[in-house]
Amino acid sequence: MGISRDNLHGLVLAVSSSVFIGSSFIVKKKGLKKAGDSGTRAGEGGYSYLYEPWWWAGMVTMILGEIANFAAYAFAPAILVTPLGALSIIFSAVLAHFILQEKLHIFGVLGCVLCVVGSTTIVLHAPQERNIESVKEVWHLATQPGFLVYSALVVIAVSVLIFYCVPRYGQTHLIVYVGICSLMGSLTALDTFNTAVISPVYYVMFTSFTILASMIMFKDWDSQNASQIATELCGFITILSGTFLLHRTKDMGNTPKPDEEAPVFGDTNNRAPETAA
Repeated sequence: MGISRDNLHGLVLAVSSSVFIGSSFIVKKKGLKKAGDSGTRAGEGGYSYLYEPWWWAGMVTMILGEIANFAAYAFAPAILVTPLGALSIIFSAVLAHFILQEKLHIFGVLGCVLCVVGSTTIVLHAPQERNIESVKEVWHLATQPGFLVYSALVVIAVSVLIFYCVPRYGQTHLIVYVGICSLMGSLTALDTFNTAVISPVYYVMFTSFTILASMIMFKDWDSQNASQIATELCGFITILSGTFLLHRTKDMGNTPKPDEEAPVFGDTNNRAPETAA
């Protein structure tokens, strides 16, 4: 199956976004390390990184990546653009291996390969982007019963998570904050839980909800048969598997001793991990 011209433009922009964003993490970290060598580290309340050109270069690179990612949605459907965000993880991991000397374990390499295979599968079978000719058409799509029901369910789910689940389970179950983030598209929870777990879980939920909302609103898959949809789902699952594997093993070989390691699913404030029910 060929790739349409619009999908090709979206693909180039999405991959460019991943390159910029993945690189930005390395450039900013290099700036933070240089700033920490000459002053108080950012993690200890220092602000010397604001005077470090490398850190600002990383910020500019990230902004360029986000702009490219935003533009990609103008050409290609969410099922193509959103999963390709996983490629930024690959670029970040590879650059960290060579520039920051952060060892990339063999399972991390396997995770990168899975992300590439899954991305290729989705690119080759992505549906055509629906042509939107006016703001009125967008409003019509956004006020369809199906999308209105979905929006109402999102508001209800977020309200339940904020007012009921956060006070009771917010400090012990990462799915609470990540669920709010994924549903509303904002960021939080990194101060409480392990980043190695937060990142892939957030990616999975945010990507899944974005694709679901796109399917409901724009009906991207109406023109596809069951075989094409199944292939895209397999590609998506492959990317998710690679993302989890890459994040879960990224510090393998460089981790502290077992008795010094923080629990993955607990918080990082020196509390004991939650026991199984």
